[in-house]
Amino acid sequence: MPDLIAQGPEQQQRWRRPITLDTVIVLGRTMTPWSVAWDDHISREHARLRWQGGRLQVDRLPSASNPIFVNGRPVDSCALRPGEYFVIGSTTFTVTDEQINVSLDVPRPAAEQTFSQEFLREVKFRNADQRIEVLARLPGIIAGAANDTELSVRMVNALFTGIPAAAAAAIVAVDPQRAGRETRVLHWDRRLVSGDDFRPSERLIRAAIDAGENVVHVWKGDQQRESVGFTEVENVDWAFCTPIPGEACHGWAIYVTGQFADGGQSGPRVMEPSDLRDELKFTEVVATTFSNHHEVRRLEHERASLSPFFSPIVLAALSSQAGEVVLAPRETEVSVLFCDLRGFSRTSEQAADDLLGLLERVSRALGVMTRQIFDQGGVVGDFHGDAAMGFWGWPIAQEDAVQRAARAAMGTVAEFEQASQRPGDPLTDFRVGLGIATGRAVAGQIGTTDQVKVTVFGPVVNLASRLEGMTKVLRANVLLDERTARFIRGNVATDVARVRRLAVVRPYGMQHPLEVSELLPPVADYPRLTDANIADYEMALDALQNGNWDDAFELLHQIPPDDRAKDFLTVFIAQHNRTAPSGWDGVIPIETK
Repeated sequence: MPDLIAQGPEQQQRWRRPITLDTVIVLGRTMTPWSVAWDDHISREHARLRWQGGRLQVDRLPSASNPIFVNGRPVDSCALRPGEYFVIGSTTFTVTDEQINVSLDVPRPAAEQTFSQEFLREVKFRNADQRIEVLARLPGIIAGAANDTELSVRMVNALFTGIPAAAAAAIVAVDPQRAGRETRVLHWDRRLVSGDDFRPSERLIRAAIDAGENVVHVWKGDQQRESVGFTEVENVDWAFCTPIPGEACHGWAIYVTGQFADGGQSGPRVMEPSDLRDELKFTEVVATTFSNHHEVRRLEHERASLSPFFSPIVLAALSSQAGEVVLAPRETEVSVLFCDLRGFSRTSEQAADDLLGLLERVSRALGVMTRQIFDQGGVVGDFHGDAAMGFWGWPIAQEDAVQRAARAAMGTVAEFEQASQRPGDPLTDFRVGLGIATGRAVAGQIGTTDQVKVTVFGPVVNLASRLEGMTKVLRANVLLDERTARFIRGNVATDVARVRRLAVVRPYGMQHPLEVSELLPPVADYPRLTDANIADYEMALDALQNGNWDDAFELLHQIPPDDRAKDFLTVFIAQHNRTAPSGWDGVIPIETK
C-alpha cells in the first residue's frame, strides 16, 4: 500500500499516512487526519488526492489560495509515481511505496547487549540539551493528538528529533494469543525515502519483549564484517528495541535503527552497544510517556464501560484506589432508600400490545429514580422489576447521608408530580412510593461465586423495603423510620424538609412496634399542609395513643380533606367506633405486607 509523507521545515512537522486505493482524500490545514496544521500557506481544504492506476492524482481545489508546485512549477493537477513529490508552501509531500516487513531473515549481530530500566535511570545524558528540549515538548505532543494513530505518528517524530542518528523507527506489537506470535506494525516511518523495504529484526523485537528490557544489536563491528552488505542496503549499523510498559500496551515495543557517526578520515570508528545508551534512555522516556497516555485512555474506556453499572461516587473511588479495596464488603453506617413504581400493573394491561413502548416508559421512570440517587451522591444497589434501591454512606462515609437520601426522595416525588400535570407525558400514569431507613449494614461487592453485585445487606435494607411497602397502606409518598426522622428533625431546616409522625405500627410479620414518619417538602413547595396542620395531626396521634379517641377524631377533622395520610388514622378510629380496644398499647397492627 503506498504512503504519503508530509515534511515541514522542522523535523517534528511530519507525518506518514497510508493511501487507501480508490479513496478520495482531501488535504488541508484542518482536514483530519490529512491535516497540515503547521503550514499557514496551506488552505483549510487545499487539494483532492486519489490513488489510481499506480499513480497519485493530485488536484488543486478552488478554495486553495496558494499553488501546488511540481519540479518548481505551479500546477493545478498532476499524477505522481512513487518517489516523486509535490510542494505546497513550505511543506513537501512525497509519494512512496516503501514497505515494512518484520523478518527473521536478518543477519545475526556482531554484538548484542541488554540494558535494564534501572541501569538507564542512573545514566546521565552526554548531550542533554537537545533531548531534554524534545522531552519537555512531549506533554504538548500528547495533548495535541486527536487519537491513538495520531499519537503514534507524533511519538515516532519525537524519536527522530531526539535521536539524530536514527534512520527509521516503528511501534510494533507481538500478540501472544495469535498463532505464531504474529508481530504487527502499528506505525513506522523512515527519515529519508530510499525506495527499499524496511526490514526490522523480528529476533530483536521478540528478545526485547520476552526479556522486558532494552536489547541492542550492532551489525558493523570487528567481530562480523560479513553483514556489511546488509547494513549498506538497509542504511543501518545498529538497532535496538525498547518494550513499552503497562497493561494497556502489553506486548508493544519501540524499534529504532540507524547509523554510527563518521569517525573522520580513518573511517567509521568501531562502536559498541553501550555507545547507544543516550538513545536508549531517551527512548525509554518516550515509551513510558506513550504508555501513560494509553493507560489513561484504557482507564477512561473502562470507566465509560462501567458507568451503566456503577454510580459516579463508586467510579470516583475506583479511579483512586484498587478495585478489590474499594469494593471489598465492610460494615458501615448507611441510609437506604427503596423506591417503587406505582401504576405499572394497570399500565401494563393497557399496553399489552405495545410492550416495547411500555419498557421505554418504565425505563424512563427508573431513570428518574437513579438520576436523583446519583445527583445526591448515592449508590444504586439494585433493581427489583419496577423498583430501585439506593444507599448512602459507602464507599466513603457521608455525614449527611440522611439529608442526601431525603433530597433524592423529595426530588423523585416532585418529578413524578410535575409529569402528572403534563398531558401525554410518558410518566403521567405513574406514581411512586419511597421508604428510607438508617442503620448499620454490610456494603460492597456481595454475592456468590457465580454472580456478584455492588449492594448493601442487613436488617436496615429490609426495613426500608417494608417502609416503602407501607406507603400504600398509610397513603404517604415517603415514609421514614424513627432514626431517620429524628435526624432530619434535629439537623435539617424546615425550609428544606419537614417530618410528620404518622403512627406507631406493628408491620405484618414483625414483633416489635415501629414509629413511622412521613417526609414532606417545605411549606413553600407544599402549601396544602401547613406547619399548624402537622401539629394538629401529631396532637391527634398522641391523643390516639393515650386512648383519647374522641379528641383524636376531632383533631383529625381539622386537617385539610385532601391530606390522604390522615385517612389511615381516621378509618382505624371509625372501625373501632371511636373507642380504644381493651389492652390498647398505642400500636396499630398492619395485617398485610
